[in-house]
Parts: sequence; C-alpha cells; structure tokens
Amino acid sequence: MRKFFLRFVVFAVVSIVGATSVMAQEPEASQSGLQVLKKNFIDGDWRFMTLVLICLIIGLALCIERIITLNIASTNTDKLLTSIDDRLADGDVDGAVEVAKSTPGPTASVIHEGLKHLSEGPAAVEKAIISNGSVQMGLLEKGLVWISLFIAIAPMLGFMGTVIGMIGAFNDIQAAGDLSPSVVAGGIKVALLTTVFGLITAIILQIFYNYIVAKIDSITNRMEESSLAIIDILSKNKAFK
Repeated sequence: MRKFFLRFVVFAVVSIVGATSVMAQEPEASQSGLQVLKKNFIDGDWRFMTLVLICLIIGLALCIERIITLNIASTNTDKLLTSIDDRLADGDVDGAVEVAKSTPGPTASVIHEGLKHLSEGPAAVEKAIISNGSVQMGLLEKGLVWISLFIAIAPMLGFMGTVIGMIGAFNDIQAAGDLSPSVVAGGIKVALLTTVFGLITAIILQIFYNYIVAKIDSITNRMEESSLAIIDILSKNKAFK
C-alpha cells in the first residue's frame, strides 16, 4: 500500500509539471469545460495553482489509502464473536485464539490480544484489551493529521496567490497612473482564481475527511462493543483459569 501511494504521488506530480507546460502553450479557442478549467488554471498563476493542485492530489491519495484500509478493517464482529463462542463452548481455547488471529481488522486484533492473556485471569484480559485498543485507535487515525494539514494549507496558498495578485494589480495602477477598470480587472480576476481553487480543494478534502472520521468512529464503537461482549462470552463459558 505504501509503495502504491508513493508511486501515485510521484506520477501525479510529474504529470502536473508536464501538463502545466503543455497547457501554457495551448490556444484559447476551445470552449469545452476542460479547456475553460485549463485556462483558469493558467490565468490564476500556474505557480500557486500547481501547489494547490499538489495539495489536492496528495490529500486525495491519503484519503483513498485510509478509506481502503478502513474498509478492510471493517470486520463482521457478530460472525467473529459467534465463531469464538462456539470454540469456547467446545473447550477449544486454542481454536478461539486462532480464529481471532486469522481474522483481519482491529476488532479481531483486540480480541486476540485478550485471549492470549486468558490464563492470567479476567483483570489481565481486560488490561490487554484496553492497551491494544489504544494501539489500534492510533493505527486507524494514521494519516489524518496530514489530511487536516492539506485542508488548512490549500486555502492559505490560494489566499497567498490572491494577495500577491492584488499587489500586482496595484502596481499596474501605479504604473498606468489611472484607475481604469481595464487596468485592474484582469489582475483582480487572476488573483481571485487562486482563492477559488484553494477553497474547492479544501471542500473536497473536508468531505473525505468527515467520511473517514465517521468510519473510524463506527469501527471504534464496534471495538468497544466487542470488547464487552468477549468478556461476557469468556465468563459464560468459564474460560478464565
């Protein structure tokens, strides 16, 4: 997954650099939506727009990686607990441990850690579950801080481009010695485009971020419910020694 992510980012960045140089040489005759987007990209000062686009691509790559990982981590906890309950009812503790070990996902990992300490008593099992639960939570939230960074930095880059564009517009006014709309309109339009692209990037990443957070909350709730359920299952089957 990590190699795929790095290759994706490198490919995207190289594509941006190549596409930007090509777009800068294209005529303005096309009226398609893509061509309009390209034109606005160039008009907004490709240097700042490229930075915003890089934020979008890397942020989306991180979001996709998190979504794939979280979907893989979404274990059918009811089926897992039923299978462990059946093994313990038959007195097959090793089989229950093996079921938890072979099942992917943080919930199974937490249960497996608890079953490993079964011979040490209920207090040890509960402590192991809580400790491993904290570790799994950290793994689930991995990369969220970087997504948050790109959500925050994309509008900032857009605002920076806008401020620099406005400075250029005022320099044009000073050089012309006249406050004519034709002198400042183009510069102000170009300045505002960077802000628009920055805000669009932040909105897209924020939607994915909220989905990921909701997914993590769902998995965390299932982990907590399963942790309580496994203690009840162990007590019911008198598995503590």
